[in-house]
Amino acid sequence: MNVAKPFTASLWQTCDQIYAQQQPLFINLQDEYGVNVNLLLLALWLDQQDYVLSRQQWQQLFVEIDHHDQRVLQPYRRLRKLSKHHLEGEEYQKMLEVELMLERKTQSLLLRKLNQLTANQNDASIQPVSPAESSTNLQGYLLLFGLDSSDYPQLSSLAAHT
Repeated sequence: MNVAKPFTASLWQTCDQIYAQQQPLFINLQDEYGVNVNLLLLALWLDQQDYVLSRQQWQQLFVEIDHHDQRVLQPYRRLRKLSKHHLEGEEYQKMLEVELMLERKTQSLLLRKLNQLTANQNDASIQPVSPAESSTNLQGYLLLFGLDSSDYPQLSSLAAHT
């Protein structure tokens, strides 16, 4: 299956719902291991759609997004966390809103790169997988951090729900 633009921004609406179900876990993985929550959400969403990306594609997505996040999002996030106890509630809330805007920019970059990867490769670039398939996007992405998806059954259950 090779479709030029199979992915649209609407996938992030589903990802927002997934995030709401396990927000503390996502934040913990982000803070403790450097996991990019947007990529993790994408992995879960792709697993729900029964599509799997190759390890090389995950690495390409990670490199693209990590570069952006290192320059823009992470410095801002550090500033927000440092400012938390020095700002009024409303001021801090505005900082959270700016961070969310930066996250949405990351999602936009990620979506563009995902569509480039799937459009520029052969028919094997994204493959439907059978339910018995042992390699999932969740496993593939977490392996980049030396993590095992079996240690996070709550994530695996999110990937299984549609």
